[in-house]
Amino acid sequence: MPLILTEEQTMLQDAADGFLAEHAPLDHLRKLRDDRDPDGLSRDLWRGFGEMGFAGVLIPEAHGGLGLGAVEAGVIAESLGRSLTPSPFMGSAILSAKVLSDGGSEVQQAWLPRIAAGEAVLSLAIDEGAKHAPSRITARAERSGNGFRLNGAKALVLDGHIADALIVAARAEEGITLFLVDPKTDGVAVERTVMVDAHNAARVTLTDVEVDADAVIGAVGGGEALLNPALALGRACAASTLTGAGDQAFKITLEYLRTRKQFGRLIGEFQALQHRAAHLYTELALARAATLAALQAIDAGRDDADLAASVAKAKAGRAAELAVQEAVQMHGGVGMTDAFDVGLYMKRVRVLNELLGDAQFHTERLARSQGF
Repeated sequence: MPLILTEEQTMLQDAADGFLAEHAPLDHLRKLRDDRDPDGLSRDLWRGFGEMGFAGVLIPEAHGGLGLGAVEAGVIAESLGRSLTPSPFMGSAILSAKVLSDGGSEVQQAWLPRIAAGEAVLSLAIDEGAKHAPSRITARAERSGNGFRLNGAKALVLDGHIADALIVAARAEEGITLFLVDPKTDGVAVERTVMVDAHNAARVTLTDVEVDADAVIGAVGGGEALLNPALALGRACAASTLTGAGDQAFKITLEYLRTRKQFGRLIGEFQALQHRAAHLYTELALARAATLAALQAIDAGRDDADLAASVAKAKAGRAAELAVQEAVQMHGGVGMTDAFDVGLYMKRVRVLNELLGDAQFHTERLARSQGF
């Protein structure tokens, strides 16, 4: 399959870029940060995502969504990377929507139309430590009455401080199980974490949280079967966001090279900087190709889609990190000051690299899959 967007996907990209440029330029992020907004994002903007169809890109038409695929979700995620917009898109429209669409009961899937409309925020609570480690979940789910009692702690729960519902991964006797939990339930404590890039996450602590059996998403012990496709999709979309952020940092840097003078010459005329810019261009092109290949593999239902997502996440993470490092260097160091936008991109890339596994995590994952 050609590694290019179709005409329809290109139109979606233009629509997403145009919407975010109008409603959420970089000043939007700065205002939320500087005003210490308690939500850390705009609910009105999220409803706007619903009106544009972006929030329901993956949600089936029967539940009010567009019923499109991973490539289209990646297109929107890339636009969010270019604009640095704080949004519950990843946690709600990607991870949670995928889990509920694949395994939710009829009652649980009632959340899908609300996500598609931009009226609800859901968060997936899976990681527990400083690093992504879905295979080492220690949160416990013990049978209690006609339901379960949950105990444990979760970290880096995207937008968990404003979530209307949490999807919690816990280890039952039968294996990893997913639960749909109301954050207002007794025993649930949510603490907002403002990350270095001014985006939002939360720490969630579960202390003897009682949930009914109908809170289980899918089957007891069947959590991994639902988590793995959602994580693959999330990783590929995170790679898209990284590619968007890296590409925009590169464009800002190119403009600086074309206008900044030193020793009476435009700095873009210096061959050393030209070589570095050319190398960065090729790295970003490779990252975009790897990311699109992963998204297409997911849409095609290929057996290697999960590993393709790991390739994309690792490559996009390294390319975006190179892009923001070069941006700061080519700005002469002033790029780290808050007056310059490239510093904001550096912070965002740093957080995105950790989300759903950094390059080292995915490199090791690929190596183990090959028997090393």
